[in-house]
Amino acid sequence: MSDMRQMTALGRRIEDESFSIIDQEAGDHGHPPAEWQVVRRVIHATADFEFSQLVRYSPDAIASGVAALRRGAPVVADVKMILAGLSEERLAAHGSRTHCFISDEDVIAEAKARNSTRAIEAMRKAHRQGLLDGAIILVGNAPTALLEVARMVREEGLRPGLVVGVPVGFVSAAESKEVLLGLPVPHVVTRGRKGGSTIAVAIVHALLLLTKEGAS
Repeated sequence: MSDMRQMTALGRRIEDESFSIIDQEAGDHGHPPAEWQVVRRVIHATADFEFSQLVRYSPDAIASGVAALRRGAPVVADVKMILAGLSEERLAAHGSRTHCFISDEDVIAEAKARNSTRAIEAMRKAHRQGLLDGAIILVGNAPTALLEVARMVREEGLRPGLVVGVPVGFVSAAESKEVLLGLPVPHVVTRGRKGGSTIAVAIVHALLLLTKEGAS
């Protein structure tokens, strides 16, 4: 289909009206055009205008994320909920495949043996398989996954194409994002406790649309 979202005419009108309302109510938000496409889709997914202030991105985040998708980079998620929301068809059109190892038996066993977390061991497995360098890494649930990615950046020279660090919660969620903000890798975060898998999905879908609009 030419419209890979498989949206009906009525559905498209509703979505367009929603974005028009967001643009009107957001007013002078201060985000550059490409970055605003990402932020407004997060607002669309949550109906929460506070994300206009909470979303932070490195200067190269959008261009790097779009470039990663265009070259068919792997998409590695901390939880399967993210994979359920992503459009595999749209990702496959660029050659990207999705990965999540959190429920793998070897990951669970390793987490128990090390008194670690499944999220940490899942990211380690992805790295051992050579998936993380140049990848789009999505963390919407587990701060420990984001902290492990940060450790690999600092200690092992990991260089992802983009890290979307938007874990939701009360224990280490806000802190893990602040760690990511200080690292020399392209990143998008939602500061504070707010976040979630829905937001990670919204960010990727915004980037997919930007690949079609010629963003660079």
